Amino acid sequence: CLRCPCGGEFAIFAGLGDLVDFVERFRFGPEEIAYLRQGPLASADPAFFDWLATVSFSSLRIWSLPEGSAAFPRVPLVRVEGPLAVAQLLETPLLYLLNFASLITTNAVRYRLAAGADKTLLEFGLRRAQDGVRASHYAYVGGFDGSSNVEVSEDLGIPPRGTMAHSFVSSFSSLEELRSRELVDEGGHARDFVDFALKYRKDLGWEQTNEGELAAFIAYAQAFPRGLVALVDTYETLKSGIPNFLIVALALGACGYRPLGIRIDSGDLSYLSLEGRRMFRETAAAAGQDWLARMTITVSNDINEETLWALRHQGHEIDAFGIGTHLVTCYGQPAFGGVYKLVSLDGQSRIKLSNEAAKITIPGRKEAYRLVRGDGKAFIDLMVAVGSLPPRAGERVLCRHPFEETTRVYVVPSEVMPLHELVWDGRRARQKSAPAAVRARVRDEIQLLRDDHLRPINPTPYKVSVTEELYAYLHSLWMQQAPIDVVK
Repeated sequence: CLRCPCGGEFAIFAGLGDLVDFVERFRFGPEEIAYLRQGPLASADPAFFDWLATVSFSSLRIWSLPEGSAAFPRVPLVRVEGPLAVAQLLETPLLYLLNFASLITTNAVRYRLAAGADKTLLEFGLRRAQDGVRASHYAYVGGFDGSSNVEVSEDLGIPPRGTMAHSFVSSFSSLEELRSRELVDEGGHARDFVDFALKYRKDLGWEQTNEGELAAFIAYAQAFPRGLVALVDTYETLKSGIPNFLIVALALGACGYRPLGIRIDSGDLSYLSLEGRRMFRETAAAAGQDWLARMTITVSNDINEETLWALRHQGHEIDAFGIGTHLVTCYGQPAFGGVYKLVSLDGQSRIKLSNEAAKITIPGRKEAYRLVRGDGKAFIDLMVAVGSLPPRAGERVLCRHPFEETTRVYVVPSEVMPLHELVWDGRRARQKSAPAAVRARVRDEIQLLRDDHLRPINPTPYKVSVTEELYAYLHSLWMQQAPIDVVK
């Protein structure tokens, strides 16, 4: 990639499992060839279609960063070697599969950093996502704790997470609409649950709350006595929603159950969470039920990264965030800037030049190493020509900026981490990593980076460098290939 998403100084590489799955099953079938023969490529040599019928990616070798790795501009995410025509066929699917996955995973990590490690993050984006299944998957990989996407939750082996809908709450208008007044308590006895609720409603002095909303909460509690998360802002959060929830929560408690908490989907989330927690605590004290004070407060309502940082600054009592649109569409940067460039052909290096140094490719086959300082933090990524001696822990190595002649530094790394591994050698060369394993790698990679590289505003640029040998070769080839103006 040429730059990191959202003005940041890091990206997270993801989508490798999808890429290798695609490479493994890729073939041109008779129907695809017939379509090409009759339509877009009707004038092509018939021998071309015979060749297409034989094409697979068994002639390729692919090296890659491990999925879930931190990635930085210019360091290759993958290196593809093989026949040019076959490697070119892979360009578009490779970029599609890696760019979107890396974008969503990076965005999810940024949300995790903004929310804090102690908060629960729930992905609610299926209704707005361009690719909902993959967005839900990579939000989890990037650090989200759960998803309302039931299909993806099943695939990931995690319980789906969600709450009731506004339409469910507003579908009730009175207690008379309840099909039953009873709830079977933890001991197996049928109890008049509505009577419990009305008693607490009177005792707490909340008899003016919206009755339809109260009926909705009762109906939900009857269906899911161990899973009540009430949506409390359908009518009025502080005067009706939270009081009605607390009424039903106490009734559930009398039957031996514990509700989970509330969700707030509109309004001043900081203020409402603080007031909601105050009401939890006051009701807990009045009823002698300490557990009420500890119930969770979840919020949603078009939350973005900036909202999370603002809430941390303002102070709040929020336990969990449900985040959808801004996460899965990545409002901050809707595309990941990964590119696929030719760097060597028949043993001869190739270079792409540009008036912008940032778009000049570094020629030749390269490997990369992450150099770690004595404090255990990553300091610099060093690119080395394939076949050259790699850097070694405890030994001094000169690291040069690819384009700025005077920017260079000697590094004595305490640890050297090879970044590329062979993942495809005509067939799958490594077992596919489970999503939980990729998620764990993401967490470990973030711990490896300094805080100033991770901050959202004016992050410190992470250093990416080349060896002295690669620097000299790059500039020699640059001079050879760049045209020279003639001034008359």
